[in-house]
Amino acid sequence: WGGGCASGGAWLVGRVLPSVWQRVQGAARRFLYQWKAECRFSNATGREQVRFLDRDFYDRTEIMRFDSARGRYEALTPLGEPSAEYFNSRKEALENARAAVERFCRHNYAIDGPFAHGRRVQPAVTISPTKDNPLSPRTLLLCTAASFYPREIEVRWLKNGLWATEGVFYGEDLHIGDWMYQTQVMLEDTPQRGDVYACQVAHASLQTPITVQWGTALLPLPSVGHSCALGGSVGGLGEGKEGPKVCWEGWPR
Repeated sequence: WGGGCASGGAWLVGRVLPSVWQRVQGAARRFLYQWKAECRFSNATGREQVRFLDRDFYDRTEIMRFDSARGRYEALTPLGEPSAEYFNSRKEALENARAAVERFCRHNYAIDGPFAHGRRVQPAVTISPTKDNPLSPRTLLLCTAASFYPREIEVRWLKNGLWATEGVFYGEDLHIGDWMYQTQVMLEDTPQRGDVYACQVAHASLQTPITVQWGTALLPLPSVGHSCALGGSVGGLGEGKEGPKVCWEGWPR
């Protein structure tokens, strides 16, 4: 089982959909056809609650799907109706699709599952200050947590040692490839001399959160766990081999 795509009809051998082929034969315009096979696991063992999906797309629209929870091919658009009837009439095609839950999904989960569940990659954390308007007193501080796995992560801003709740904006978690994710959280504020801002990141790969600090001085942080700066700041590491380390970046004077 696998996936493929075709542009202009060059790859439809062996996975021909009758309805699509009839539509594009003789057509001068280009088209995009995609076939995707997916396994969806909703538990932590890979043995239960497993769904296999065999999906066909024509020009970015899903036209037909096999869902193991239903056991048959179903048309999602009129273009997919002849194809669904075609595959449902083929006993071998249905048997192969129904067997994919065990033969394809659970088999591959047994190989890749331990790697996926045990993999831990620490995030690199940085702070980037910027301004939308150079004449405005307000400053935008962007905290970026990059190249981490698994996806679940908590990013929070602190101002003078207290959690910041106003002017905080969260970006989407981005899949950047190679089993890695990136996320950004922005803080908009009007800094005063002596204010210290910190971005704290908690993740499954860390025994204690990473805290990256930006300001004029290092201030005590609230009792939210130790802080450790691990390969993620433009600034230097706090001195001392014992106790928590804090990354910091100098306040612009």
